[in-house]
Amino acid sequence: MLEFRGVAKIPFCIIKSFMKNYTDGMRDYWNSRFSEGRKIWGREPSKTAFYARDLFKNLNVESIIVPGSGYGRNTKLFSKSGFKVAGIEISDDAVKEALKFDPKSKFYRRTVLEIDSLNGKFDAIYCFNVLHLFRKKERLLFIEKCIEVLNDDGFAFFVVFSDKEISFGKGKKIEENTFESKPGRIAHYFPREDLLAHFKNFDVIEIGEMEDKENHGDVGEHVHFLRYVFCSKREY
Repeated sequence: MLEFRGVAKIPFCIIKSFMKNYTDGMRDYWNSRFSEGRKIWGREPSKTAFYARDLFKNLNVESIIVPGSGYGRNTKLFSKSGFKVAGIEISDDAVKEALKFDPKSKFYRRTVLEIDSLNGKFDAIYCFNVLHLFRKKERLLFIEKCIEVLNDDGFAFFVVFSDKEISFGKGKKIEENTFESKPGRIAHYFPREDLLAHFKNFDVIEIGEMEDKENHGDVGEHVHFLRYVFCSKREY
């Protein structure tokens, strides 16, 4: 049996079987999104990446792991700013594109739930719009795995959909504040207190909101209403 802080005891065989089915579906979805080398969110980093970069610089962070690194639009900002960067990404097509777009970073084709399979630990995590793609048990499991890959004095910066997103409440309801807002993709929308509760095993330094503009073909120009949490690994 496995037990995680804040997660009920679940037999490992059940976790493994469920995760495989779940992540196989996610892999198919994201491979279709990243097919033919499409940079579906453009070439520019999220404005949250610039904010995280400055925080990390001020704290003398040297190494960063980026779960859900996509084709490298955010990793490239960190690598060209002098950080040692590794990305983990489920999509084969995205990893192939990332290796060309951001050759200074290392990329691993795995699910983010396998983040603890990487060798070594990191000074910081930057995770953009990934956590909300999971159901509650997987969100808590993912956060627990992120704790394990951080150095003892490490930091984490997570960005998620807020409950102010335009798509909030649209599509089939999966769980509380979680909807299948696009076919084959669920999204959880975080109120402030919910985000704090997810990171109760970290020491939260800052929590806030940020509007982030995007422009991609299937939607056109639009704004995401995001929440972010910046925290440090708690000493036990």
